[in-house]
Amino acid sequence: MADTILVVDDDPDVARFVEVNLRSAGYEVHGASDGEEAIERAVEIRPDLVLLDVMMPKLDGFEVAQRLRRDPRTSSCSIIMLTAKALSADKVLGLSSGADDYIIKPFDPVELLARVKGTLRRAREMRALSPLTGLPGNIRIQEEIRRLVAEDQPFAILYVDLDHFKAYNDHYGFLRGDRAIQTVARLAMEVVNELVGPGAFIGHVGGDDFIVIVPPELAEPVARQLCQRFDANVPLLYDRIDAERGGIELEDRQGNLRRFPLLTVSIGVASSETRAFAHFGEAVAVATEMKQFAKREPKSSYAVDRRRRLERPATDRPSPFQDPPAAGEG
Repeated sequence: MADTILVVDDDPDVARFVEVNLRSAGYEVHGASDGEEAIERAVEIRPDLVLLDVMMPKLDGFEVAQRLRRDPRTSSCSIIMLTAKALSADKVLGLSSGADDYIIKPFDPVELLARVKGTLRRAREMRALSPLTGLPGNIRIQEEIRRLVAEDQPFAILYVDLDHFKAYNDHYGFLRGDRAIQTVARLAMEVVNELVGPGAFIGHVGGDDFIVIVPPELAEPVARQLCQRFDANVPLLYDRIDAERGGIELEDRQGNLRRFPLLTVSIGVASSETRAFAHFGEAVAVATEMKQFAKREPKSSYAVDRRRRLERPATDRPSPFQDPPAAGEG
């Protein structure tokens, strides 16, 4: 589906020039000739991007940008200012009004399309990030695994999950629950940066679940190191008395006092070394299954899928697995 762009300019020649170039690049384009119409049209069509002239009758571009940002129906759209003024003060005013970028008139089609493409790309990337951890979310995770499967690239998936998190969150509250999730994200980034480098991928599925994608030969070292570092850091997430006694006490719905141990991480590992994945969902399903094996251990641990798919004729049902998974712990 094509991105939708609203072009706002009171000069019909400029507006036509911009619209023709954007349509030729495959964008869906709408127009408005003044500030008030721009706001009405933006609310109506909810564009992905507004190309907004600064000098217009009724409302100038700065005021329009501010109103678009204040309205929850249009606050997430990207804005590029079109201005004939090249002074730094005018650029700062435009950016402080809510613009993501600006283009100085006159401009050529190549610059216009480059700025539009870059702004829309950044907006998509920001929408795909987890607001809590700043890591790529579900959309980017799926895209990355699909790419690796389609290109037949070797990879291993580590599905990382916090154990006993609900009790911790209920006991200490959401702010400290968020801190625990952010701790997992930070430690995962530290371990991956040290052991793998820039070729790895870390995504935040949501809640207390994460996906880490690394080369197959580094999957176990990363899982092992992440388990060890989390166990070393977890006492810092607790009040001293809870950390010293090794857990928290919480009443259940029946009023019975239950004891919950300290947080741990469980990691399931699925690797393309042992099987060829047909699609991203299959890879994640195997990693999820291994995560359940890891959860049987009382402390942070990981389980690696070492089973190989048996060869069966194409007409048969999906083949069973052989060999038990291997488990390890921090």
